[in-house]
Amino acid sequence: MEKYGIIAVLLIVLSMVYMKIADKFNIIDKPNHRSSHTIPTIRGGGSLFLFALWIYFIISDFTYPYLVLGVSLIAIVSFVDDIKTLSSKVRFPFQLIAVILVFQEMGLFDTPWWSLLLIAIVGVGFINFYNFMDGINGITGLYSLAVFSGLYVINQEVLVIDQDLLRIVMISLVVFGYYNFRKKARCFAGDIGSISIAVILFYVGTSLVYKLNAPVIILCSVVYGVDAIITLFYRKYLGEKLTDPHRHHIYQKLVDVSGLSHMKVAISYFMLQLGINIVVLATYQKSIQVQLITFCCVVLVCISLYLVIFNYLKSKKLSEA
Repeated sequence: MEKYGIIAVLLIVLSMVYMKIADKFNIIDKPNHRSSHTIPTIRGGGSLFLFALWIYFIISDFTYPYLVLGVSLIAIVSFVDDIKTLSSKVRFPFQLIAVILVFQEMGLFDTPWWSLLLIAIVGVGFINFYNFMDGINGITGLYSLAVFSGLYVINQEVLVIDQDLLRIVMISLVVFGYYNFRKKARCFAGDIGSISIAVILFYVGTSLVYKLNAPVIILCSVVYGVDAIITLFYRKYLGEKLTDPHRHHIYQKLVDVSGLSHMKVAISYFMLQLGINIVVLATYQKSIQVQLITFCCVVLVCISLYLVIFNYLKSKKLSEA
């Protein structure tokens, strides 16, 4: 425990140093009409997740080098994007490289090419969806803790991944939460934060699914997945350009239309995912048939819940117009 206490203190010091540097060099997120915040806020606080990965890399005698390289590359590009918006044509190659490095870390290159292609598409999609969902105070930190907690408990029983990796990243999420999980956040994760944590989660989750032959583990991030994918189709239906900023996610509408606080919405996503994690823990060692049935049932429930909330918020907005 002493080791983790020292790491926590180190991350706190690093966070304080970053806040001062960001303030000095004006790495600030200034609100606009699409923002959920109203005051300028430091951006890039999610660099803590990268620092945590580097700390783990050093103290673990350089374990998972390809993962660390992939996260580092995409984090640097994402940080540049936080400062000066980059084209998706610039970001995409680095996202793909990060996914390929995850494949190398997992030793997947002896699997069929079509399987790798499918996983690569899912991986790049997951990274972008996770980034899209980072839009209100507390949601990225809390939701990531919920996802990691489910993966941590599963991994505790089978030890596919070094638990220290998960512990240290979770500590960084708690430290980040101190600055972000509040009514007026002191910093945002930025693309460097949401994308870095997404790549780490993709590696851990994919490793567990692959090693345990347990597709139901995908449900450990299903709440974000359903919100992101349905919103994507809805925007396509509206004829919007998918790369443009928007406020169509359910978590955004809960804040904008229902007037719920950022903290309440973030906690709701956190609690819902924790509840689904319990279902995953009860079924990941069952037969594939049971897992697939469970997977379909949970996804259908989440989609139904999404549609109920969406229609309620739509009718509420119309009634107030």
